[in-house]
Amino acid sequence: METLTCDNWREIVNKKLHFPPELISAIQEGNGAWVDSLLSLGDGVIRQLDESEDRLWREALNLSIRLGSESIMTSLLLGVKFDFRQIHEALLVAVDTNQPRFVKHLLDRLDQEKGNKMDVRSFSMAIFDHSIDDSQFAPGVTPLTLACQKDLYEIVTMLTQRGHDIPLPHSISCTCLECNNGRQYDLLKFSLSRINTYRGIASRAYLSITSEDAMLSAFHLSRELRKLSKKEPEFKPQYLALEQLCQEFAVELLGMCRNQSEVSTILNSAEGDSEEDELDEQTFDEGIPNLARLRLAVNYNQKQFVTHPICQQVLSSIWCGSLSGWRGSRTAWKLLVSLGIFITMPVMCLIYWIAPKSKLGKLMKVPVIKFLLHSASYMWFLITLLSESIFMEIYRRDFASRKQNFLHNSLHMIWLFFLLGFFWFECKEVWIEGLKSYFLDLWNILDMMVLSMYLASFALRILIMLKGYFLCLDSGAHELCDYFTNTVREDWKQEDPQLIAETLFAVTSMLSFTRLAYILPAHESLGTLQISMGRMIDDMMRFMFILMIIGTAFLCGINNIYVPYVTSPHLGRFNETFNFLFWTLFGMANPEYVDMHEYVLAEFVGRIFYGIFTLLIVIVLLNMLIAMISNSFQRIEDDADVEWKFARSKLYLTYFREGLTMPVPFNIIPSPKALFYILRSVFQKICCCSKKQAPEYPPITSLSSNTLNSSGGQGEGRVPYRLQVTKALVHRYIEAARREFEESKRKDVGNRITELNKVVGSLNNEMKDFHQKLKWQDKSESDKSNILGKYILGAKNNFRDFNKNEDVGPEDMRIISSYPDLEEDEELAKGNKKHKSLEEPFLGEPNIPNE
Repeated sequence: METLTCDNWREIVNKKLHFPPELISAIQEGNGAWVDSLLSLGDGVIRQLDESEDRLWREALNLSIRLGSESIMTSLLLGVKFDFRQIHEALLVAVDTNQPRFVKHLLDRLDQEKGNKMDVRSFSMAIFDHSIDDSQFAPGVTPLTLACQKDLYEIVTMLTQRGHDIPLPHSISCTCLECNNGRQYDLLKFSLSRINTYRGIASRAYLSITSEDAMLSAFHLSRELRKLSKKEPEFKPQYLALEQLCQEFAVELLGMCRNQSEVSTILNSAEGDSEEDELDEQTFDEGIPNLARLRLAVNYNQKQFVTHPICQQVLSSIWCGSLSGWRGSRTAWKLLVSLGIFITMPVMCLIYWIAPKSKLGKLMKVPVIKFLLHSASYMWFLITLLSESIFMEIYRRDFASRKQNFLHNSLHMIWLFFLLGFFWFECKEVWIEGLKSYFLDLWNILDMMVLSMYLASFALRILIMLKGYFLCLDSGAHELCDYFTNTVREDWKQEDPQLIAETLFAVTSMLSFTRLAYILPAHESLGTLQISMGRMIDDMMRFMFILMIIGTAFLCGINNIYVPYVTSPHLGRFNETFNFLFWTLFGMANPEYVDMHEYVLAEFVGRIFYGIFTLLIVIVLLNMLIAMISNSFQRIEDDADVEWKFARSKLYLTYFREGLTMPVPFNIIPSPKALFYILRSVFQKICCCSKKQAPEYPPITSLSSNTLNSSGGQGEGRVPYRLQVTKALVHRYIEAARREFEESKRKDVGNRITELNKVVGSLNNEMKDFHQKLKWQDKSESDKSNILGKYILGAKNNFRDFNKNEDVGPEDMRIISSYPDLEEDEELAKGNKKHKSLEEPFLGEPNIPNE
């Protein structure tokens, strides 16, 4: 080598190395010396590859990795110059076969390339590599993505420490240069690469190792995947499966909690909480934890997490508070207590207003008692509405006129107090929760609608009274004064404010009674029915859209047929035609309305249209609606426990909030407690009082002290307790996953050994049978004449005195029939397998004496 000139050296280096045909056989045999000789490793030159043989060299390198031959792989890497694309595929093979040593070797080779580390972002650009299309891996799969999909924690840790990362895909509507190039190059590859990337990001291994708060990352990713399933419906099943995977991961992390301190820390911590802010917002004034992460799970619709036994136990303990015996009491006792609270609600509110820190005042802060108080208040409101409806029927003449008697004014005053209480309650709810969180609950939207219509109805009644009063003071407006004070109902205009107020009051009365369904999730059976009813209403809304399209089509068609003919009094106008078709849905319309005997063609077409309408609407669409409702009800029933617990959890959380103890309408009365809180907050802001000291949290034994306090001991760099608990949960989860993997591996090895024992046992039996048959064939040649002689002698003995067979019994006939025919004797002489079957009857044959 020392005598080589620069030109000769350049010629050797630039020379293309052709693929040896014997290389695959050498790798399969594991013959490293043969591989070295084929690659000519003695000169120490790394040779270039021929592009036309790229796939053959890739298969050789991948085969050495699959067979687990590290020495052969090292020889290939030393003798052949593999580029980034080829090593990328080799890395995928090493990850797919779960061989960390090979992965480390290949990563070291990449680090040595050109003396610098390779840009790991180049892995995400593998969709532009046509040479990888023939491999077993999907487009866009990187080594880290594949390791995450297989939950290979050791390899994922190794890759992340080397700087590998999975970049979050851009939005589906992104128009950047990278996304445009990917779509134009290959749209299918681009879409599949997005799916594979999300599969890696949503894996347990990636979330556990790369996320500071794995549970919170799982929440956010689950929500994003649910949105993507709606934006990309062509990949909806894949996104929903990944979303389910994230939910299960969060639930499994929660199941790793070992004590109540860890549970409280996890459920009370939210996104972006610092240690100091967490101390201030950890509890409310009533001593109820804020459960920030649990509320976030409810907002993100994490049903499995919310309905986990740990979360349900925390919610139930807070719900009952100091009333530990409430959960185990009977229904009759609960109803009796509820009735007592319903009757004594004004007295309890008065005591709480005077002494909120008394024993009864503290009892009223318990969420279950607060729930019963608010329910009792709403029941009193419904009783007021029902009473007004009854009095309106009794005093119909007075209520139908412009005159306002004392009874009417009294009912309106009570009604006004309730309205003001509801309005103040909703204002405080918006202040506590925030406007965005407030409108996430559909019940709050319904409350706003009902309250707005109530206030509008009451404002219109006040408007009539004030307008009548001021018009009567004007001497030139006697006619208008008489209209707003003394006119009978028959003379009112259609847009009269009192008519509008009465209509709004009727609608809000109906909605107020339906609002009572809000408390049904407190009971299991009623809560399940309430959830099913909500899903059915959603199905009906979608059905109404289809019904509106078909109904409008037939409305226009049938109406246009009968418009030119004045002989039909029930059809030919939109109102009459609409009423006719509407009551046809319920079978209450007269089908003779479509008859016009004077005009045969119009009558025929009208009957055809009406028949098709009846067929589509009454038979097809209504039965389809019934099927949709049945399907929704069955889906709720199949998962009734999760659905009910999730709805009950949302109900519980609404009564865990700060304040809102006093029910309507007593909440509009300013209390000394509210005045004290205002003064205290002002005093704290003026005096700049110091914050609370951090409590002493219990140590976490799952992690070492070096891991927990790696940022700097007890100073400012100390790891927050929330992150300590999160890291401990992740550590326990990874250890549990590794133990489960090892256990499954041992079971798999045991099963394979069992199968191997069965195969070896069956093979041993077959060899024994074959050996015995060989012995029998050798023996049959010498004993052939003896066997045949015995057989003939036995036949003679059986057929002796053949005429006397009539006296032979059934047992003797069975013995005679057991002998084979004489034709089989010829086969015996040929040495076939029938020798054994022919010999056995003689061995066990009873001795028949000769006569």
